[in-house]
Formats: sequence, structure tokens, C-alpha cells
Amino acid sequence: MAGYVAASLPQEVAAQYDVIGFDPRGVGRSEPALDCLPGHFDPVRPDSVPRGSRAERTGIERARAFARACGEKYADVLPYVDTVSAAKDLDAIRDAVGAPKLNYLGYSYGTYLGAVYARLFPDRVRRMALDSVVDPHGVWYENNLAQNSAFDARHKDFMAWVARYDATYRLGTDPAAVEAAWYRMRDAVRAEPAGGKVGPGELEDTFLPGGYYDGYWPRLASAFSAYVNDGDSGPLVEAYERYGEADAAADNGYSVYASVQCRDAGWPRDWNVWREDAWKTHTKAPFSTRNNTWYNAPCAFWPVESLTPTNVRNDRLPPVLVLQATDDAATPYEGAVAAHRLPRRSSLVVEEGGGNHGVTLAGNDCMDEHLAVYLATGRVPRGEDGAEADAVCAALPEPEPEPVVTNGSKPPEKRGTRAGAGRTAAAGTTLHGLLGHVR
Repeated sequence: MAGYVAASLPQEVAAQYDVIGFDPRGVGRSEPALDCLPGHFDPVRPDSVPRGSRAERTGIERARAFARACGEKYADVLPYVDTVSAAKDLDAIRDAVGAPKLNYLGYSYGTYLGAVYARLFPDRVRRMALDSVVDPHGVWYENNLAQNSAFDARHKDFMAWVARYDATYRLGTDPAAVEAAWYRMRDAVRAEPAGGKVGPGELEDTFLPGGYYDGYWPRLASAFSAYVNDGDSGPLVEAYERYGEADAAADNGYSVYASVQCRDAGWPRDWNVWREDAWKTHTKAPFSTRNNTWYNAPCAFWPVESLTPTNVRNDRLPPVLVLQATDDAATPYEGAVAAHRLPRRSSLVVEEGGGNHGVTLAGNDCMDEHLAVYLATGRVPRGEDGAEADAVCAALPEPEPEPVVTNGSKPPEKRGTRAGAGRTAAAGTTLHGLLGHVR
């Protein structure tokens, strides 16, 4: 990621910095790289929407087993895998490179990490840009409930896009009818998993990245169409293998995701609370609510006591730049507005109508210009008194359709910009953080 940022910034801006990325505790090349229960997401998992008490108990036992495995395997590590500890690591990196102050660019979970760092070390912040912002008031149970509704709304945006291109995808011109076809596909793979590996949970995993980045929509729509109209499961299986299938890196990502979120803040320990909240949300937002519930469920049984979330309100910082798309599903817009109010001198730049997660260095020249100016000079835009946003950029146009290809043939892969998608982000956390050492 550091290399991507260094290459994507204007050359004259990048030349002002040494761009440094790091693997937080438990991630990637940090030691140990956590992998609590290898194969936890191997297909075909039980349906994420339980039908009856027995199915519910199966899901509970899966979550309990994952938490128990983490506790048995990493008992000496888990108390120290959390955001406050990662923020202190950030400061150790700053000190190691000899920088008196930190320059920071964080995406998604990285925005919360940056906010916690700023609270702990406000006098050591020089510049801080936060893109696609976690609501600091909802860490983490409430944020995941908010995500459920936001991802359902974004999935409906995708269904409406498919309906506009009925000539290509042959799924109808009414978004509600297209969505109904998607849920019929879900029922079909529940009865008979596509290719023996895409059941309903895997189907949700496949289409969830479309909630992060609309550049995936054409490939996902083509797989959807081929399955529904032509009975061809090949493209659907290929889409799952590309976007939804867990591998060793994903096992590591999920283990760290759970370790950080379960440790950072309190979660309900009474499963009845989870069940009630999940069903209440599912009735209105069925796309991924139950999938996301199980994704976070180990926190109900976590073997390490949770910490109290850090209060990130801060009036001791230089201007902070906050960047956000209005229709972001992973970190909903309301969270960015809340976070914008906490640093006294922050500036909010909004991508109006944008739904992608991670809005800078992804092709929007207007958003990129605000970031570049800030990193180069420290200047932020200032809106009129009373205005919610200090600057507004138009969203990029939605993608164009691609032809439906059946019989297992692969359409040519499009080279795109960096997307914010990643299964760990789906439930609120990508371990993204960058810091720059000014030369």
C-alpha cells in the first residue's frame, strides 16, 4: 500500500515525504501472524440465515469454537492486540525514523487508528488525512448494525444499475424484480451450491465487495445473469474465487479483525441481544445482516476482557482533513460527520453521490487535489458558516456494462484503480495506515 500511495500522489508531493507502511500487530509479516482457526470460511458454510433453533445453535457453536481457538492458540498475545497498542506502535515508528511529528494517511479502520493516535499524542501530529471514516461513537457493535442497513442500500443501488442495463443482463427493467431474482438465486444455491462451493453464505461473500467498489459490478452482474438466464454456474464460481473465497491471507485478516474489534470495546455477552438486533435489522435489510452477525459473533464469546473505547474528541490538533463519500456502505456518511466534529479544526470534503469505499487515489481528480494540497501545504478548505461540508466533489460515473460470457469463459480483466474492498473491511475494519516522514 505504501508503494501504491507513493506512486499515486503527484510526484512533487510524494517527493516531500518518505512514505512508510506497516503491518499492525498480528498482520502479515508481524510476528506472530494470527491464524486462529484455519479453514473457518471453507465452503460450503451453513446458511447465514438460520432456519430454526438448531441452525442458530450451529452458528453459535461455530463462533464459540473460533473464539476458543484464538484463546488457546494466542493466550499470551490477545491482550495486546488492540487499537491503542497499534497507536503506540505508530509512535515507536515515528521515533525510530527520527521524525518529531507524524504525517498520517488512513483509510477505513485506519481512520480510527489515526484518531486514537491523535488523542494519545496530539502534540506529535503534523498532518492527518482520514479517508472513509469510522464513526468513533459506534465502536464496534453499533457500527456493524449501521453497516447492515448501509450495505443493503448499496446492494439495491447495484440492482438498480443492473435493471438499467437489461439489454445486456436480461434480468428485467424493474430494480425490485432484479432484486427478487437475486434472492431466488440465493435460494437456489442453498438447495444446491453452485459448483459445489457457492452456497448462500459464499454468495453473499461474493457480492459484498460490490458494496465497496462499483468497478466490480459488471463482472458480478455477468455472473448473476449467466446463472439465472443460462443455468451456467461457471462465472458465479469464478466470481466467488476472485472476490469472496478465503485464503491464508484472509484467515489472517479475519483473525486480526476479530482480535482487535473484540478487544477494543465491549460487546453483548448475552446472545439474545444479538439475535433480537439481527432479526430486527434483517427484516428491513436482508442482504448481509445475518452474514455480518456471524462474522462478528466470536466477540460474544471472546476469551479476553474488552477495553473501554478511547474518547477521540480533540482540540489540540492542527487542521485534519476528513474525506468521505455520501453513500459509502462500509463506513456510512453519518460517521464521518460525527468524526468531523471531534477534532476542533478538521475540514470535511465530501464526494457527493459516491458509493465507493476509499475515495482518494482512486480516480477522482477533485478529491485527489484536496489531498495533494493538504499534504503539500497543510491547507484545508473552509466552507461557509453552518455548512456541513467544507468542500464537495462530484462522484465518478458508474461503470459501463460488460457482455455476459457463459460456458465458463472469462471476460478480459479490466485494470482499475485501488479499491477499498476487502472482506475485513466489510465488517468495519481494514488495517490500513500510512505515515510519512518529511524529509
